[in-house]
Amino acid sequence: MRPPQWILSVTSAFLDPIAPIVMEPIVLGSEDIGFAKPSAREPSGLWRESAIRSVDSFTVPTLTFGVLYGFFVIDHDRRKILHLNVSQNPSAPWVALQLRQTWAYDQPPRFLIFDRDAKFNADVVATVEDYGMRPLRTALRSPWQNGIAERWVGSVRRDLLDHVIVVNQRHLRRLMKNYIRYYHEDRTHLGLGKDTPSGRVAASASPIGSRVISLPRLGGLHHRYAAAA
Repeated sequence: MRPPQWILSVTSAFLDPIAPIVMEPIVLGSEDIGFAKPSAREPSGLWRESAIRSVDSFTVPTLTFGVLYGFFVIDHDRRKILHLNVSQNPSAPWVALQLRQTWAYDQPPRFLIFDRDAKFNADVVATVEDYGMRPLRTALRSPWQNGIAERWVGSVRRDLLDHVIVVNQRHLRRLMKNYIRYYHEDRTHLGLGKDTPSGRVAASASPIGSRVISLPRLGGLHHRYAAAA
């Protein structure tokens, strides 16, 4: 295919240092930019979000200056939290136990993403492979490669943990149980088209002058609003 005329003009000017560069108008036709058209192919079944899960952990300081660790498994398709538990010492055997509890009765995904934390050692990798999953470890200092899990940690901090002081392990478990219920049923997500992970029924238009009621969530930290019946 012959190069467009504007490329020939600029190229000849650079080859001849005496010739002036003539700034001609650039007119691009469909044949010039056809190579840049995006592909309309559907995502491959190998990398569909429904085939991917992620695991990650986060720390929570307590009233007595201790540190608790939360561990969770999140679904990439609907952003659901499939499993969450809390420990003072999340060792590799404990993490492997959490994975077994997550897929004790459910079909495991094809891929499981996790970072380079020391507790995700060879025993954890072997447990993942025993369930037929392919372990995908992120690169060093690359949290963006596990972005869905990292964003969930940010959400739970902004929505809950930054506003309360955790007393002990039992207290944190209760808080996280309530938050997951709020996260699944009430908290909408732009990535889900303003839906919730569990599917929230859109409220119908209410008559003019109807009363709006406030439904407190997480002890009043957040609210859900609905039209009174």
